[in-house]
Amino acid sequence: MTDAAELRRRTAELLAAHPPAGTDRLDFLKARFDAGLAWVHYPEGLGGLGAPRSLQAVVDAELEAAGAPDNDPRRIGIGLGMAAPTILQYGTEEQKRRFLRPLWTGEEVWCQLFSEPGAGSDLAALGTRAVRESGGDWVVDGQKVWTSSAHVARWAILIARTDPDVPKHRGITYFVCDMTDPGVEVRPLRQITGEAEFNEVFLTGVRIPDAHRLGEVGDGWRVAQTTLNNERVAIGGMRLPREGGMIGPAARTWRERPELRTHDLHQRLLKLWVEAEVSRLTAERLRQQLVAGQPGPEGAGMKLAFARLNQEISGLEVELLGEEGLLYDDWTMRRPEHVDFTGRGAGYRYLRSKGNSIEGGTTEVLLNIVAERVLGLPTEPRTDKDVAWKDLAR
Repeated sequence: MTDAAELRRRTAELLAAHPPAGTDRLDFLKARFDAGLAWVHYPEGLGGLGAPRSLQAVVDAELEAAGAPDNDPRRIGIGLGMAAPTILQYGTEEQKRRFLRPLWTGEEVWCQLFSEPGAGSDLAALGTRAVRESGGDWVVDGQKVWTSSAHVARWAILIARTDPDVPKHRGITYFVCDMTDPGVEVRPLRQITGEAEFNEVFLTGVRIPDAHRLGEVGDGWRVAQTTLNNERVAIGGMRLPREGGMIGPAARTWRERPELRTHDLHQRLLKLWVEAEVSRLTAERLRQQLVAGQPGPEGAGMKLAFARLNQEISGLEVELLGEEGLLYDDWTMRRPEHVDFTGRGAGYRYLRSKGNSIEGGTTEVLLNIVAERVLGLPTEPRTDKDVAWKDLAR
């Protein structure tokens, strides 16, 4: 049984063999993965040691103290938080060994081809088609939208309709798509911030080998639930210090700019500070629950809280700054590799947080999930549940 002492010993061996100060960053990350210290709860040979998930903090603390490089998790968050756990659960051994190491080291960036223009909140109604040819390959045609990091991604997790003659949830298959293949076109979607971190992706005759299918044919909806549950935890359950995230800049402005204070703003800031701390501690409890298994629908509640708090806190910060809050630092069209909420000004935080209630599942859909799967309330009537996808009104 791997315990904390054993992990410290292994970490010390890694640091002795690959001193961070004199080792190339990528070489160090590869060595860390091969030593099983990337994500310790993964199996041996796949970056882990089969240890309890809670012991990852032991390794991270030792490496941080030694000045070791990390894998820039914000840049590769979709791979780490969504693709990796799905590949681990449903991938073949060959797929796990091919994809997990370069995913974790950041050599290969991942994106998520789920949402579509005609099936946003109703993801199961997606219309991107994958048709299997006699040789076994699949040919994919369709359009995806709101695809973060598609402009820098090598791989994508993709769900497509493989059987239009059955109800919408049962005719979907899950694939890994090579973003460099012919027929994949990525176009930027410029947002209200001026940036284009999102994209729309057009798939025209894209060939995907059957070896890049995850799970059984027609079982893509079940596989996708693993991705979506992990996505919500990754977004809403991230580890933060006290006053981490949006509440930090607002509290700092309050302390440093006494001339901006009013009684009303003070009361609102206190309320949001408490809610942010409650959310942070709840996220910590949720991560501890993951030690016992895969994330469940509770992650939807965390993602709901994340979106609401970000929007309320950023709105308060803009009000607190008064006329300064109306300024915006830079409308330059950029295609960033990740979102930087705390590295920009209050105006950016206010504008960018509007997307929090859409990305990772809309607030309306997540409220349904919490109501039905967490609280056990009656489900909404769904008249299309047993209707073949081809017969649905569109």
